[in-house]
Amino acid sequence: MNTSATRPRRARIAAALLVSALLLLALTGCGSSSSSSKSTSQGSSGNGVAAKSPEQIVAAAKAAADGAATVHVNGSIVSEKKPISLNMELVAGKGAKGHLSVEGLGIDVIEVEKAFYLNGSAAFYKHIGGDAAAQLLQGKWLKAPTSSGEFAQLAELTDLGRLLDHALTAHSGKLSRGQTANVGGQQAVGITDSAHDGTLFVATTGTPYPLQIAKSGKEGGKVTFDRWNEPVTLTPPPNAININQLQSGH
Repeated sequence: MNTSATRPRRARIAAALLVSALLLLALTGCGSSSSSSKSTSQGSSGNGVAAKSPEQIVAAAKAAADGAATVHVNGSIVSEKKPISLNMELVAGKGAKGHLSVEGLGIDVIEVEKAFYLNGSAAFYKHIGGDAAAQLLQGKWLKAPTSSGEFAQLAELTDLGRLLDHALTAHSGKLSRGQTANVGGQQAVGITDSAHDGTLFVATTGTPYPLQIAKSGKEGGKVTFDRWNEPVTLTPPPNAININQLQSGH
């Protein structure tokens, strides 16, 4: 086996799994209600979105999200029988930071100044580079470009605009308005897509931000969006190892 050839491929697979898993949930987010949130009745006060058509509600949520500076995204799903989780803070036009994992392979991520900084668990480094890489890299940060390479797909998770565009504009069935619910202490209305088994919840008080995407079943899970517009600082970690130099042996 050509070890040098398989290592980049493993890294691409790990990154692709994280991306495809979240997009799977996002692209099927408008579906039949499966949230565990408590159902509530819609009061007379609010921001008015609950009285709009489903299409108008989704459009309002997208407009609100597009105007946001930051958001915290947190959740877990199962994709191709693999458990995936993420806990990220996204900053529009600047980057993100947080933690991602697939099948227990954890990795801390910072995106800033057109670069990804990655600090993986020993299990993650072993997966992408073998025992030697795990011993060499444990506790250290790697630096990778955002525009190319095996980790470029992570931009689908760390770019606020791209992530929310995927989550809020893709649906294949007829949209309908579901029950209102309490999501994280905030009133929300669910939007359903007849073709999928999931729910998009949009705030019915204050700014109509998307609050949660939930999908039931074996390939389901839940992702929440909160802490909108709270300050987030992105700082490159010191002494990061350039992944291109590492792969070339220099």
